[in-house]
Amino acid sequence: MGFVLEGPELAGSLVRLEPLGHHHAADLAVAAEADRASYRFTWVPTADEVESYIDAQLARAASGKLAPYAQVDRATGRAVGATAYWEPRLWPDEERLCAIEVGFTWLAGSAQGTGVNTEAKYLLFRHAFENWGVARLDLKTDARNARSRAAIEGVGARFEGVLRNWSRSWAPGEDGMLRDSAVFSITADEWPDRRTHLEHRLARRRRRRPSPVR
Repeated sequence: MGFVLEGPELAGSLVRLEPLGHHHAADLAVAAEADRASYRFTWVPTADEVESYIDAQLARAASGKLAPYAQVDRATGRAVGATAYWEPRLWPDEERLCAIEVGFTWLAGSAQGTGVNTEAKYLLFRHAFENWGVARLDLKTDARNARSRAAIEGVGARFEGVLRNWSRSWAPGEDGMLRDSAVFSITADEWPDRRTHLEHRLARRRRRRPSPVR
């Protein structure tokens, strides 16, 4: 049997990544409406769209192309956003995972800049490199999204360039249009150094956060 993309629960001290389900819908509806000003280049469901959004993510998961998560803030116990593994690429023998992308990420405005994103990326990266043994991990964003690009570089990914007209635009008002995608990566050889970088960032952040709910 070949590799099957299944994302296990991943827990840190700031965030717990839970496989996405409809039980997260109420929290995500609140999170999505908290502050939409930061979603200029990212499609985030409105409160009324959350149920259909979860259905779509679960359908992608059933196809084997996506492992979606809810990002649960451990200080409150509430889902504050979503993320995913997706686009798995296998070695020629189709038994082992060669590379994976982390994407479909969004956070409530109130959760941005709190360390939740940093720890979520750390947990996803660590599992991909240390459990799945990937050779490469990808991240992409709209090339115009300076905030997202800075955040990706902040978690240690290397900018590789811009792919022109690479994929559909997720920016509001750009249905049917294509976007240029800024491409970033971390390789297996780079991971030990990136892991240390992230752990230092998280240690500083945790000292400024309240203890999580037990």
